[in-house]
Amino acid sequence: MAYAISESAAAKAPKAGEGEDVYVKELNLLGKKYYLYVHSYLHYGLLAARAEVLKLVQEQESCPCLAEGFKGEYMYGSDTFKAVGSSSGANFRSCKKLLVKALKKDDACEHMQCTFGGIWNGGGGDGQNKLFVASFFFDRAFQADIIDNPDAVEATLKPSDFRKAARKVCAMSKEDISRNYTRVADSDLPYFCLDLAYQYTLLTDGFAIDREKEITLIKKVKYKNDAVEAAWPLGTAIEAISVT
Repeated sequence: MAYAISESAAAKAPKAGEGEDVYVKELNLLGKKYYLYVHSYLHYGLLAARAEVLKLVQEQESCPCLAEGFKGEYMYGSDTFKAVGSSSGANFRSCKKLLVKALKKDDACEHMQCTFGGIWNGGGGDGQNKLFVASFFFDRAFQADIIDNPDAVEATLKPSDFRKAARKVCAMSKEDISRNYTRVADSDLPYFCLDLAYQYTLLTDGFAIDREKEITLIKKVKYKNDAVEAAWPLGTAIEAISVT
């Protein structure tokens, strides 16, 4: 996550702990200084979120985020988790409760404002008025038919679109998901409800974005006359224009 913040907000930034990245980068661009809030939220990516949710239900018979009747294992890093869907199917509301818990939304906040997991949110401000979201957000939106143009490299939508798609998918069996959403890889079918529900929960509960606020999903950005994947250009741009 990255956005411009005021000098006064930058001055209030918490000091990074040992081994942690700083919250604020100072940039000089065309003779003007900017302050950029940057935090990677490294352990809250889509694949990591699956593991966190499954970790919470290992002692239970099933997970309310998985497709009806699915039985398997999920590997993340060196860990393997039991992954079992309920015989009655996934349930969006129950899944969302698990996701909020996985986000550690109720962790103590030692700063004036936090997103989740006790992480400082940068203080908010005008820099958050226009939001760009990349990576798995675009992919899942395309697979869920929220984005219908196969050639699109960006799209404008609302967090509520993920909610609508999640509620629809969570009510389906694995076979129905496969039949209705042909863009989804077979290995992702059992987790499609979880993925969409997580993206909605991360945006609204995690980052406190209004569910009806327009956001822009991007798959690629222009860089030196080429379209490149949107996952890495931000870091490259920051390093290129920063004055150290």
